[in-house]
Amino acid sequence: MADIFFLVCDGLKGLPQSVGAAFPDTVVQTCVIHLIRGTFRYAGRQHRDAIAKALRPIYTAVNAEAAAAALDAFEAEWGNRYPAAIRLWRNAWSEFIPFLDYDTEIRKVICSTNAIESLNARYRRAVRARGHFPTEQAALKCLYLVTRSLDPTGTGQKRWTMRWKPALNAFAITFADRMPGSETT
Repeated sequence: MADIFFLVCDGLKGLPQSVGAAFPDTVVQTCVIHLIRGTFRYAGRQHRDAIAKALRPIYTAVNAEAAAAALDAFEAEWGNRYPAAIRLWRNAWSEFIPFLDYDTEIRKVICSTNAIESLNARYRRAVRARGHFPTEQAALKCLYLVTRSLDPTGTGQKRWTMRWKPALNAFAITFADRMPGSETT
């Protein structure tokens, strides 16, 4: 069975419990970008810049205690005006704080679901444009071509590899007991 280190999700109810039952060692992480966007959904447009500035110390905190203190400060400043935004963060807190246990390199990788959502949107757009496929092979070819079109020259592979090197090194250290090929001799 595959070993899953992280599951970054957008707050879908029941998903953390389901993943915990099937993959007990998996860390379930709420998408930080979704939390921030959710906060803005409750905030007035005139306060967005100030709220963004007040939220930054929460998700850039060095540990869970510092983040909790920053959330308390955020609540003191904005709690009376936007209590639903505070409730959003408090309800997601147990799935937010695992993010803070890791190095910056890993945090950059697990903070958001935006990359996969973008890819899924491109897949949906391509499938919708074609309507139907005569065979499963034709559908798979369509998805393959959409994936290849993300980097038509092939130069993005080098950029992707360089962007992931620090994260892969941090994963190898953090999950040395679970990551194949990271054993030290």
